[in-house]
Amino acid sequence: MGICISIGSPEIHETDDCQENVVYYEEKIAAADETQRLGSICSHQGSRESNQDAAILYQGYGMEDGAFCGVFDGHGKNGEIVSKLVRNRLPLLLLNRKNSLTKISSAHNHNDEEEGGMVPNKDLYKWKDACISAFKVMDKEIKLTDNLDCSSSGSTAAVVVRQGGDIVVANLGDSRAVLGTMAEDGRLVAVQLTTDLTPDLPLEADRIRKSNGRVLALKEEPHILRVWPPHEGSSGLAMSRAFGDFIHKNHGVIAIPEVSYRRLTAEDLFLVVASDGVWSVLSNNEVASVVSAAESEEAAARAVVEAAIYAWKQKFPRSKRDDCTAVCLFLQKSQSLRQRQDSC
Repeated sequence: MGICISIGSPEIHETDDCQENVVYYEEKIAAADETQRLGSICSHQGSRESNQDAAILYQGYGMEDGAFCGVFDGHGKNGEIVSKLVRNRLPLLLLNRKNSLTKISSAHNHNDEEEGGMVPNKDLYKWKDACISAFKVMDKEIKLTDNLDCSSSGSTAAVVVRQGGDIVVANLGDSRAVLGTMAEDGRLVAVQLTTDLTPDLPLEADRIRKSNGRVLALKEEPHILRVWPPHEGSSGLAMSRAFGDFIHKNHGVIAIPEVSYRRLTAEDLFLVVASDGVWSVLSNNEVASVVSAAESEEAAARAVVEAAIYAWKQKFPRSKRDDCTAVCLFLQKSQSLRQRQDSC
């Protein structure tokens, strides 16, 4: 059923070719903490000749109770290469950039309050600066890669970095991150952590037009706005931010991520990061429900991908199916999570 890795123990269970699209990496940890490292990752090729999605789940990232979840959806002729380059390079690049920041830049004016009225600590500000810097460097490295034409090829990036009780979210394009949390009345609620950065957003479209780019849809796809250069004959891009796509970089498309913070609570159960092949056919709440109903944490990502494939067949039986990729990271022990759900 495609490419999957599950991690309910320190062992890595994988198919022979799983490293092609998804990677799981884990730092050595104390045996007593192994039960807290629960997650899974799965990718399935769509109707294209190759799977252009890439993903990573890196446990022990930055600190013992840290993690890096990333999904990268490639597009264009060399999109498969770009997504894997980002998957392989960005986690270390981001960590190195963060570790090199010894103080907060005085050039930034930080507000006292952020999303949800939470005040991030100084370390989280360093992560934000590191994300912006690392994404810029990553884009430059792609441009300088020998024998790789990325004028009309690129990749999205949806990244969630967990550091203890905090998460930092960085996003380019239309891959998405969602948090599954328990409401006061016991309902499972899906909280969208990223914004789909596409040219139909007024602020994104305004930036593109101010850079002499065009925003319009094809006649055969009137529901999908794309970014076009001012001259005719070039390809359109269905997102407003991405790695690569250098023909659009002078016309409003940028590789600067939208970055946000969140302080985790005892009600937060799991994180899901997935490519738009999943979100095109499943809502946030549907994905959260699939994860919650999965046989185990190790089976959650596969369950999401299988649900997306089934939904594609039902909703778009005559359309080419997109690649579907999901990363699931659980924030609580299995037994604790089950007990809370059963009591509701």
